[in-house]
Amino acid sequence: MLHGLWSPGSGLALWDDEVTTGTEPALPAALAQVLGRPFRHRVEVTFPPTDGGRPPTASVPAIALVPFNAADLLLRIMPHPLIAGDLQYLAHVAHGIERWARAGRVVPSLVRLEGTWWPRWRLVGGERQRAWASELAAAMPSVQRAAHRPKAILDDMLAELTDPIVRSVLGRPFPEHPLLSALVLDDPYVEGTQQASTLLEKWRETLTVDEPSLVLRLLEPTDDEPEDAADFGEAFWTLQVCLRADGEAPVPVPMNRRVDATLLSTAVRKLGEAVAAYPRLRDLPSEDGTLDLLLPTSVVIDLVQHGATALQATGTTVLLPRAWTRLDPSMRLRVESPAVTKAAADRAVGMEELVSYDWQLQLGDMVLTEAEMNRLAVSKGDLVRLRGQWVLADGGQLARAAKYVAEHHGDGTPLGKLMREMTLADPPPASVQDIRATGWAKALLEPGASPEPIPLPPGVNATLRPYQQRGVEWLAFMSRLGLGAVLADDMGLGKTLQVLTLLAHERSTTPTLLVAPMSVVGNWQREAAKFTPGLRVMVHHGAARLSGDELRDAISAHDLVVTTYALMARDRAQLAERTWRRVVLDEAQHIKNSGTGQAKAALAIPAEHKIALTGTPVENRLDELRSILDFANPGMLGRPTDFRKRFSVPIEREKDENAVTRLRAITSPFILRRVKTDPAVISDLPEKNEMTVRSNLTAEQAGLYKAVVDEMMAQIADAKGMKRKGAVLSALTRLKQVCNHPAHFLSDGSPVLKRGHHRSGKIGLVEDMLDSILGENEKALLFTQFREFGDIVAPYFAERFGTAVPFLHGGVTKSKRDAMVEAFQADGGPPIMMLSLKAGGTGLNLIAANHVVHLDRWWNPAVENQATDRAFRIGQRKNVSVQKLLCVGTVEERIDSMLHSKQDLANLAVGTGENWVTEMDTAELHELFRLSEDAVGE
Repeated sequence: MLHGLWSPGSGLALWDDEVTTGTEPALPAALAQVLGRPFRHRVEVTFPPTDGGRPPTASVPAIALVPFNAADLLLRIMPHPLIAGDLQYLAHVAHGIERWARAGRVVPSLVRLEGTWWPRWRLVGGERQRAWASELAAAMPSVQRAAHRPKAILDDMLAELTDPIVRSVLGRPFPEHPLLSALVLDDPYVEGTQQASTLLEKWRETLTVDEPSLVLRLLEPTDDEPEDAADFGEAFWTLQVCLRADGEAPVPVPMNRRVDATLLSTAVRKLGEAVAAYPRLRDLPSEDGTLDLLLPTSVVIDLVQHGATALQATGTTVLLPRAWTRLDPSMRLRVESPAVTKAAADRAVGMEELVSYDWQLQLGDMVLTEAEMNRLAVSKGDLVRLRGQWVLADGGQLARAAKYVAEHHGDGTPLGKLMREMTLADPPPASVQDIRATGWAKALLEPGASPEPIPLPPGVNATLRPYQQRGVEWLAFMSRLGLGAVLADDMGLGKTLQVLTLLAHERSTTPTLLVAPMSVVGNWQREAAKFTPGLRVMVHHGAARLSGDELRDAISAHDLVVTTYALMARDRAQLAERTWRRVVLDEAQHIKNSGTGQAKAALAIPAEHKIALTGTPVENRLDELRSILDFANPGMLGRPTDFRKRFSVPIEREKDENAVTRLRAITSPFILRRVKTDPAVISDLPEKNEMTVRSNLTAEQAGLYKAVVDEMMAQIADAKGMKRKGAVLSALTRLKQVCNHPAHFLSDGSPVLKRGHHRSGKIGLVEDMLDSILGENEKALLFTQFREFGDIVAPYFAERFGTAVPFLHGGVTKSKRDAMVEAFQADGGPPIMMLSLKAGGTGLNLIAANHVVHLDRWWNPAVENQATDRAFRIGQRKNVSVQKLLCVGTVEERIDSMLHSKQDLANLAVGTGENWVTEMDTAELHELFRLSEDAVGE
């Protein structure tokens, strides 16, 4: 008779008691083959007592099987006269595991053995599997349970047999993913980590759907204590213990004879797990006849602040009362002002306009009275009753807020002083969520408030869209107040038209100075002649530009003087001799660095009113925002060092929400921002379809790429400081050049093709794209950040497609730029235009094209988006296709991935240039720059 014994840590042992009748059928072949082995091991077997005494034990010879072989054997065992009941029992367990595996009730896990992570299959758990295991433990043969506790034997057996049994069910072929492959083949998982192991365990815990989950429902105290009682901390709350089946409502668990014993057992077990996860529930009194716990207010506060998170991590749901939740305090600013401003009569007043203000404290939607603030601030706990509701709020923060409200108010305070107060070292102790105002301040400070409507001025040959009309009204309102304004509409929404309409509306006898990049000076001329022909426009530009008295007289004879940023800085002294009606900065990001000569010149030119125009989202770079707003309203945001301390660092590094809301409250009155993707702004603009297109390197490119990486890593091995940074930035530039074309990197004047084949995977891909675009009689813009790359490919594409390919870059004169744009926009003009990203990325209207191709990536997406908006703007009637090229397996692909994953404000350093790369350590740089095996095309 063949027996089986399972020993924890040893596995399966087979032994034979040699008791037979001689008439039994032969054993199955699988068993006979195993029994053909020698019985080399010995096992201690405990036999049932025959005389009621102590059970006898004997050491018998046995065959030992490891779990893999044991699982294979047990699954083959069927009822047979020569197979004893103890071995039949073990086979029954194995067949049960197999049924669970085929039902999908198994999950993978990761265990660390001898320094290596091994994937192992295990039962998913849950009530049904626990009930099955309990039945097995109860039915365990006495010979098996004699040496160990039944549960210990069964737990070990299930743990050891599940993995090989699941693997036998899966079979082959195995999947390509390394984890799945290791699970099937019983190989180590070289990429395993403790984090991955923990995640798999948490996933398993979410799969026990066959049993009810534990729900702890917090019930309010039933006492009728008045709200103004002196002591708020002694009430007891009921934490009701409930079970919730899948898809059903939670049901309380009473302790009486009518409740199902299994449900009660489940509730007790799960409550014990909850107490282990959140020990503050231990040793609390309970409600008579229930599992419910009675919680003092101090524990309730901790439960909401900390315990609920710990409990939810174990799968326990915590339900708070419907009418009660945590409320974070917030501040509301109330500003009172007269209906008429002093600036209406004296334009120089501006930030010196007088207002009266006071602060208020809010909890949710409730504005607290002084009595309520005082009562909440001195309460013993953070959980109190307020207006019939239980409210949880930070008592310390409430006390600080009450003190701030009492100390900060004023009558006849200059608006600028109020704005600066919000930037001081002692900011409001809670986030500023709301501003309410009266009089002229209402249209300035309250979100959604509309300035006074104005009719379309005579002499404007255009029909304004609703959002453009609102923009003109807002600019006119800010002008009347003498407050600087930032019009931050998306590129292509018509900022130029809105400013020209403002000038036509105002009809000032004092001229306006407009400063723009050289590439768009001609655009201002054309737009003014088209929309406001009565406006006298003068361009101050070129070597033959006027100076001295001639310049003074010419300025006085015009309404609008247009110049460039370079000339504004160069002719600063002459331009600052007079006070202009207004200074307008187009593409105001040119003064984003407050220390540059251009930024200083913009601040030095006196004007009654200032406007900054920019299509770049103003929240992307906080220091740049300060510089632009400092031009519009000097001193409003303080010194650069103070701004960085109070806003840039808390927001960008620490994600301080209070600093974010405070900055928005300060800046939003002076910024008007609209985006093209908002249907309320513009509904008839076609779609913009963006895609990243990947190309492979050629063998020549791959060789050059590897050489650059090897050289760079050798250079930075011992380099430090600026020398190291310089080496990294140089390598980054050279790797970009390699990805573009070998001739771009080598600068040797070599041809684009070699023996009729492309030397660059990118150029070959772009050529195919252009072939298709031109075949559809459509036009394309090609952007590159490298002028020398454009000098290589523009002539090639011109020859390849038999057409002119104009290349607009920083070295092209204004007249030639204008001619290029005009020719491209014409019906019979060139179908392809190449532009350098810096010179052609702003201000131009190139809606003749509906394809935009970025040949090499710029690490700031906002710069690329500005370039794309040369085609995706008002007047475009076709869907715009934007394709951004990068090379597979190179630094281009890895940084593209980083840009997509870093969208929050704290990580915007990636979007500000390439200097952040220099801060990486050597290992990170090697990983960033290395060439992947799949980078080279066939």
